[in-house]
Amino acid sequence: MQHVLTLIAPPGALPGALPARIRDALTPLGADTGTPDWLSEAEAVDLPFTGLATEQAEAAARLALDGAAVDLVAQPAEGRRKKLLIADMDSTIVTSETLDELAAYAGLKERVAEITRRSMNGEIDFATALRERVAMLRGLDVSALEETWKGVRLMPGAEALVRTMAAGGAHCALASGGFTWFTSRVARWAGFTSHHANILEDDGRVLTGTVAEPVFDRDSKLATLKRLCAERGLPLADSIAVGDGANDLAMIGAAGLGVAYHAKPVVAASARVRVDHSDLRALLFAQGYRAAEFVA
Repeated sequence: MQHVLTLIAPPGALPGALPARIRDALTPLGADTGTPDWLSEAEAVDLPFTGLATEQAEAAARLALDGAAVDLVAQPAEGRRKKLLIADMDSTIVTSETLDELAAYAGLKERVAEITRRSMNGEIDFATALRERVAMLRGLDVSALEETWKGVRLMPGAEALVRTMAAGGAHCALASGGFTWFTSRVARWAGFTSHHANILEDDGRVLTGTVAEPVFDRDSKLATLKRLCAERGLPLADSIAVGDGANDLAMIGAAGLGVAYHAKPVVAASARVRVDHSDLRALLFAQGYRAAEFVA
């Protein structure tokens, strides 16, 4: 079969009858569907099809789902497994916004979080917003970094995504508009091959209120994706990118499989693939991995 439609839901929430319902929606449009292939019982299933463009199949499937809490990806069957993963960190690989949590130790969490929200929604320039937020932290004791780190948690499915792809030979890169102080630790924890982010400056005792220039921003994420692919002789089609904020849009748009993960409205509206209901293991199912193949 030329194409595959993958349906993904939280564990145990995918009805066994759903593939038949989707098949009934595709057939009148001229699609020829194959036998459903369950990647994880009651969680993820592949429905092979031909005779219909992926965009048409996805639109028809969404209508048939009628608002059900199911994520779906329609794509060519060939080349599904990617050789490079590039992922945002805050609110993607980890559950929090680390800069907002750091600002809490300066009594500024709400003010900083509001700027973060506007930046991630594309309402204000990312680099400008980052410099403004960091400047507000001038004089904060560096011990606040360790205290913030204690509260960092991996997003459900993050470690399975990274370690499974790495075990399959993929380069896994963490690309964050946050800080290397956190990305270095998250990278080790989750199993990333490399990490790329901003450098938060201090004088050994307190934060100076500055970041090293140039700021690692939206364009930097895209450039990192392209460089990592070029260094490995990979076309962009062999990459997968995932993020939730406006500064992730360029890399999401350029990757072979670009995914908006529980994303801000501007990102969800722009990305072709959205994961709104499932955890990060959805990106493995989208690549055709079976649950039995996951590296825990």
